[in-house]
Amino acid sequence: MSAYCELSQLGKTYSSPKGPAIIVKDFNLKIQKGEFVCLIGHSGCGKSTVLSMVAGLSSVTDGGIILAGKELTGPGPDRGMVFQSPSLLPWMSAFENVMLGINQVFYTASKDERRQIAEYYLTVVGLGEAMHKRPAELSQGMRQRVGIARAFALKPRMLLLDEPFGMLDALTRYELQQVLLSLWRKERITALMVTHDVDESLFLSDRVVCMTDGPEATIGDIVPVNFPRPRERKAIMEHADYAPLRSRLINFLEVGAHERIPYAAPVAQQLSTVAAF
Repeated sequence: MSAYCELSQLGKTYSSPKGPAIIVKDFNLKIQKGEFVCLIGHSGCGKSTVLSMVAGLSSVTDGGIILAGKELTGPGPDRGMVFQSPSLLPWMSAFENVMLGINQVFYTASKDERRQIAEYYLTVVGLGEAMHKRPAELSQGMRQRVGIARAFALKPRMLLLDEPFGMLDALTRYELQQVLLSLWRKERITALMVTHDVDESLFLSDRVVCMTDGPEATIGDIVPVNFPRPRERKAIMEHADYAPLRSRLINFLEVGAHERIPYAAPVAQQLSTVAAF
């Protein structure tokens, strides 16, 4: 079975006064359609670099990326991006910020149809009563809800998330994880998310991809997460497999992340998906 998104021999090198600086090397990953994959590793290991290359925001030095049968050569509306900070235009309302992308992608739709798309996704993320407020009137968590709505509203082939909850307090982070999971399950969008939070990765993902430390960072381990969906946090944490999986990830971050041996997963595991998405 072919992958929906395939990263092959992916590499990123920058020039430096001391010569080429290899940030990511020989990164190979196959992601199935509708799969949710989390990418973890120490700060500075290259997680966001990989995500940026998939998004088309950073050029690929080596290898290539295939999405839905086409090689990616730059940014495009087929990928929706959620950043750590949503970077909303301050003079526009939440609704107007979401409409910016909708107007570009769905330009053949009627004005009313485009409005309905924006209103639907802003309502689904919990901003039905605040969609006409400007960013300055919204909390950090509410702004991130706008960012999530903006990404899903474009109906992308793939959702890319770069530590979207990293700046939020614990309660807001838990709430938005649930919002994201519920919307993702409904839309079935293939997702790749960068996070530094082991518990977050286990709650959200079907597989956790562990990156080794840089330079020349690559995949050090891939951990299948087979908890049934839909998921509830309490049930997940009480599951018999939760503690062993958490220990495996923490052990990797403490020990395995320093290894430089590229991970070579069996083909069956690379192509595996969770039966109950």
